[in-house]
Amino acid sequence: MYVTKRVWKNYPYQLTFTVMIFPLTKIYLTALYSIVLLLLSLTSFAQLTPFEKSSNKNYTATYAEVMAYYQVLAKQYPQQMRLFNYGSTDVGKPLTLVVLSKGGVFDPAVIKKQNKRVLLINNGIHPGEPEGIDASMMLARDLLKNKKLPDDVVLCFIALYNIDGSLNRGVSRISQNGPVAYGFRGNYRNLDLNRDFIKADSRNALAFTQIFNTWQPEVLLDNHASNGADYQYVMTLIETQKDKQNPILADYTSKTLSPELYKRMAAGGYEMTPYVESMKETPDSGIVAFLETPRFSTGYGAQHNVISYMTETHMLKSYEKKVYATYTFMQSLITICQRDANKIGALKREADSAVVKQQSFALNWALDVDKFEMITFKGFEAGHKPSDISGLPRLYYDRSKPFAKQIKYYNTYKATTIVNKPVAYVIPQAWGKVIDLFKLNKVVMKQLPHDTNLTVQTYYIADYKTRPKPYEGHYLHYDVSLKTINNNRVKFYKGDYLVYTNQPVNRYIVETLEPQGVDSFFAWGFFDSMLGQKEHFSDYVFEDIAAQYLKTHPDLQKKLDSAKVAQPKIAQSAAAQLEFIYQNSPFFEQTYLRYPIGRLLAR
Repeated sequence: MYVTKRVWKNYPYQLTFTVMIFPLTKIYLTALYSIVLLLLSLTSFAQLTPFEKSSNKNYTATYAEVMAYYQVLAKQYPQQMRLFNYGSTDVGKPLTLVVLSKGGVFDPAVIKKQNKRVLLINNGIHPGEPEGIDASMMLARDLLKNKKLPDDVVLCFIALYNIDGSLNRGVSRISQNGPVAYGFRGNYRNLDLNRDFIKADSRNALAFTQIFNTWQPEVLLDNHASNGADYQYVMTLIETQKDKQNPILADYTSKTLSPELYKRMAAGGYEMTPYVESMKETPDSGIVAFLETPRFSTGYGAQHNVISYMTETHMLKSYEKKVYATYTFMQSLITICQRDANKIGALKREADSAVVKQQSFALNWALDVDKFEMITFKGFEAGHKPSDISGLPRLYYDRSKPFAKQIKYYNTYKATTIVNKPVAYVIPQAWGKVIDLFKLNKVVMKQLPHDTNLTVQTYYIADYKTRPKPYEGHYLHYDVSLKTINNNRVKFYKGDYLVYTNQPVNRYIVETLEPQGVDSFFAWGFFDSMLGQKEHFSDYVFEDIAAQYLKTHPDLQKKLDSAKVAQPKIAQSAAAQLEFIYQNSPFFEQTYLRYPIGRLLAR
């Protein structure tokens, strides 16, 4: 007889026990069998997520729990799962990407050569909407444990995108039904990261951009929870708006992929409807398709010809239902992506090729209120009653009165601003953030080998409006109007960048560089320094210079006289007349209000 001490470890439990070796009698075999069952039971329990371990499934994992869980899972399945850290978030922690690959290939370039698809799933961009975090932990485990990884689709999960907000744990979403505690919407810089994809102010967004353009997904999913009206559905869905999406991809998503997702979700017990943005106060008035511009993850994905979806579970449903609905959606999307893997790849290549040759690009869109389709909507009767606080009428939904009725779904947008692309854009190297973002987004650029004068089309900002309050750290410009100067001879310098518009990322290039675009770099204030005048004149000195200049330029004198007749304010103001002469003379600075990006119209 002898004694052996053994230690069994499996997160988050450690078991130390002593085995005494005796002749194999029935009693000892029974004891050994019980120990084995105990170990198996503890192992199984250790693989559960914190959400599953909670008594009422109303708990979401903390950042530390998420990382620890995936680290253990990666050790258990080293051939099919790996963790990659990218960059740094604003809170100083790297962004972790969980990659599941049935073939054990984790090199994005090799994956592309093998003609496999990449599905990128983003979780926790709003940590108060954490369903995707917990659902992805379960799904990754189940796919590995049950040997259900798809053959032709590599799965990439961003474990928790807004780490900053997740660490700021509390109960700030007061209108939400669970979980008991969760993260805050804003990140460490108080940015809403789902408004940051195009401008990339946060280090989180820079890390995401690196992930996105390294793995080059064909399909993107961003998991969320909604606010707004009350209705019967656990989940609603935002898909890339069909009139804004590349038509090659829109045909597939609107006719095949999206209908199949709706069908599978209904079969799984989670019937969906399009995201509920009411035309008026309640959904009875009709709902409007969400227009996700490039500031949003799905709008950014559309610029890169990536099929993009955003789930929106309903805030008032139990947290358990929201997590399992998200799990079911991801499972459905993976199944369809595997089934249509070859088709999705072919469509992506076709769309990229079409964008290379595309000449005209939409920059802004408006809802077409004359076009709609009728859909069945399952909601609750809404009404108004006196508020217990103010005594004034307040909106409420009566859950004792569910209904299913036909409502209008407005899902057609028309382009309101369209621009023809130039042969190339010329970007002065001074605009470093633009250059850095283009590099991250795999835009091909060539630097000028020496100083040179180029004949380009240039814009002058004729007029624009600016929001009176900051939005996500910027005073957004809109309603931009331009004065276009053709055949303008402009000096550029060695090291400035030429960006030819013969690339699959043409949409990203054009929509960011054309100042009228809703999410252009100009709209976000990247070029605000060129809106300020740097030089002026002293009145008493310029009086004599201006008088002499008018004598030698009678055409300007006539122009001034006409202006005084047309605008009495000029006629009544000596300063205004001097300003008029100054602005119409060669003394006036040529760079004031000149948009710094040149448009090369011919090679």
